[in-house]
Amino acid sequence: MTKQKVTKAVIPAAGFGTRFLPQTKAMPKEMLPIVDKPVIQYIVEELVDAGITDIIIVTGYHKRTIEDHFDSPSTDLIENLKMGGEKKKPLLDSVMKISNLANFAYVRQKGPYGNGTPLMNVRHLIGDEPFIYTWSDDFIAAEPSRFKQLLSAYEKYGYSCMAGVRAKSDADYDRYGFAGGTELEPGVIDCTTIIEKPGKANAPSNLATVSGYLLTPDIFDYLDTVLTNLKPGAEFYYNDALKLMLADGKHVLATEIKNGKYYDTGNKLEYMKTQIEFALKDPDMNGAFKQFLQSLNL
Repeated sequence: MTKQKVTKAVIPAAGFGTRFLPQTKAMPKEMLPIVDKPVIQYIVEELVDAGITDIIIVTGYHKRTIEDHFDSPSTDLIENLKMGGEKKKPLLDSVMKISNLANFAYVRQKGPYGNGTPLMNVRHLIGDEPFIYTWSDDFIAAEPSRFKQLLSAYEKYGYSCMAGVRAKSDADYDRYGFAGGTELEPGVIDCTTIIEKPGKANAPSNLATVSGYLLTPDIFDYLDTVLTNLKPGAEFYYNDALKLMLADGKHVLATEIKNGKYYDTGNKLEYMKTQIEFALKDPDMNGAFKQFLQSLNL
């Protein structure tokens, strides 16, 4: 059976980024740069490369900078770069390209606190289509990309798929959710349980579910149920909807992203590690930057 083509993605980006204050008082955390490109652009480019054409970004009142970034560049900027001649042409090409990456739509977040709310905010735009739901401050660098691997699993099995990476330390079991169930093939688990931050002793496997998800549209009906039964002051989690799906006999896969490395730029230490690693890969500065690091004699 031919699966419905996945063309839409949702990126929640309404958080305050409190771990990076005071930097994020006026600048969205999604716009923090990795070398010369904001974090969210890495995610968008990966989505586009995987065939996604429509990207819905769920924002808050303080996130206008994100919309401006993916909009057409101002006339002043274009003219300034043109005046730079051939030397500035690569910069002109790069900023012109950004607004044409995809069809962008922006929705203001409203509703209870929690990562289920952005999904309910975009329900009218998703309709009855499968879609990707992915964060704006972490990613998995992989070849093929994590989204291509999720799409491949979906096309093969037709189920919702969660991206996964293997735990590397005991501390990981207290940071991420973990999936357990029947292994359909190496690295693909047909889940029977999903446990958040279980600790190593209680983890159902060593496959942590992080960074991105391909969801079938029936998730919305289960989100309705979670929201209806939500207690006052409780957080609204999409994971609770996935658990209801499992209890109802639905299939949800945890898919290990092969040949990948997970980058969590949502905390300061991991953000700085990512900065250094990507700077060392940058062809315009890697040699000089490496020499600088060596000169520190740390």
